[in-house]
Amino acid sequence: MSQSNTPPEINEAHLRTEIEEYEKKLADAASLVARVRHEINNPLAALLGQAQLLLREELSERAQKRAETIESQARRIQDIVAELREVQLPAAAINNQE
Repeated sequence: MSQSNTPPEINEAHLRTEIEEYEKKLADAASLVARVRHEINNPLAALLGQAQLLLREELSERAQKRAETIESQARRIQDIVAELREVQLPAAAINNQE
């Protein structure tokens, strides 16, 4: 097995550079997810609110079922978007922003 002739400090510097690039990509992805969550939540809140208002009205059985479907699917989207909150900035990126 051959050993590398590269000095350890060069390998370490390369590794640090790779880590910094990776953390930047993670931070960019987390930022994108936050923006997407925000953009989905605004119309979703309106959709859910309108469905709930419809459900307060006297509706035919068919219209009632449709409004319930709209509400349940909007809540499903709301749950999915809430799961995206788990995507966070890496700790190093947060520290660099301070």
